[in-house]
Amino acid sequence: MPSKIPVLIITGYGLNCEDESRYAWELAGGRPTLIHLNDLIERPSRLQDFAALMFIGGFAYGDHMTSGHVFALRIKHRLSGELEKFISREKLILGACNGFQIMVKLGLLPGLDGDYFTQKLSIIQNDCGMFQDRWVRLRFEAASPCVFTRGLDSIDLPVRHGEGKVFTRDKKFLQRIEMSGCVPCRYANASTGEPTREFPHNPNGALNAIAGLCDPTGRIFGLMPHPEAYLYPESHPQWDVQKLRGTLPQQGSGLSFFQNAVHYLS
Repeated sequence: MPSKIPVLIITGYGLNCEDESRYAWELAGGRPTLIHLNDLIERPSRLQDFAALMFIGGFAYGDHMTSGHVFALRIKHRLSGELEKFISREKLILGACNGFQIMVKLGLLPGLDGDYFTQKLSIIQNDCGMFQDRWVRLRFEAASPCVFTRGLDSIDLPVRHGEGKVFTRDKKFLQRIEMSGCVPCRYANASTGEPTREFPHNPNGALNAIAGLCDPTGRIFGLMPHPEAYLYPESHPQWDVQKLRGTLPQQGSGLSFFQNAVHYLS
């Protein structure tokens, strides 16, 4: 039997989705290990022991100085050398919610021109001005190179954030992101299935309905919704209705992201 894919999940300082994330990787066939940020900084070379890395959700450093900013600075100044080596070895990186914010503030996303450590856009406060805790519909772009979203069409996932709006004032840069296939998923109207900036289908007003980003290689991916929070069909708020209609899936759709990653690395 082949050995399971080793996955690193960074914990600490307000991140709080380690248990769900660990279980998601285990269900998908991975072998996750939780390491506190301080312990990784003490021995940065440990990063190379893993095939995949996950930045999880939560409220890193209490979301002070905007969400993900402080955590991203620590990564940039203490781990950028090992992280750059990790990326060059064609390994995978996944981020969800606060993890996605960290990746954008760090510069890992969208990672155009191989620049993974210069912030090029931001994730700012929701247009509604309030924290959103709801389920949304995502639509996926088949042409995107994203490893994690392969074979996905549209699914529901939960969001839990106050700062989720993908934003830039540079329209030409936004166009480059689109042309590079770096937008693998968008918020969609639950009735029509079409991308939208209309609230509440788009809970934060993200430009171009962007719910997640990947780099041009497709190996680095982050999104605002929480795939680790939908591993079982009964987690969906309408699972009982789905069961009566005969549309209840065999597994929670969020598990597909982790399965795609493990399949790619196997």
